[in-house]
Amino acid sequence: MGPDPLRKDGSMMKAERRLQPVKDASHLYEVERRDRHAERPGFRISELQLSPTQTVPWHYHTNISDTFYVLEGEMRLFLQQPKEEVRLKPGETFVAAPGRPHLVTNAGKTSLTFLILQGVGEYDYVPLV
Repeated sequence: MGPDPLRKDGSMMKAERRLQPVKDASHLYEVERRDRHAERPGFRISELQLSPTQTVPWHYHTNISDTFYVLEGEMRLFLQQPKEEVRLKPGETFVAAPGRPHLVTNAGKTSLTFLILQGVGEYDYVPLV
C-alpha cells in the first residue's frame, strides 16, 4: 500500500470509507428463512431463521430500533457504543437502539428462529463491513 495522500496544505489525509445506507438488506447476507409478517409505514415485523454458521453482519439503523424476540434456539448479540454481549433464549427480548451497531449470531448447534420488530420510523440498514 502506498503512502497516505497529502492535502493541499501538506498535511496527511486518511482514507475515509463512507457507509451507504440501504432500504433492503436481504441481498447482503444469507439466512435459512426470512418472512415478513407485517409491514406498515414506519414499522415492520420479520421472522428470520439462522443456521449455526450464519450471522447478520455488523450494522446499525439510523432512525429505528431493532427489538429481537427469540422463538427457537439461542441468540448471541454483539453490540458497540457501549460494547456489550447479550444471549437470548426462547421468550426473551432485547432492544438495539437507533444508531447502535450490532451483530447477530446463532449461539446454538441447531437453527435460531427469531422475530425482529423494527420501528418506529423510516427503515435503513447501514453496513459496517
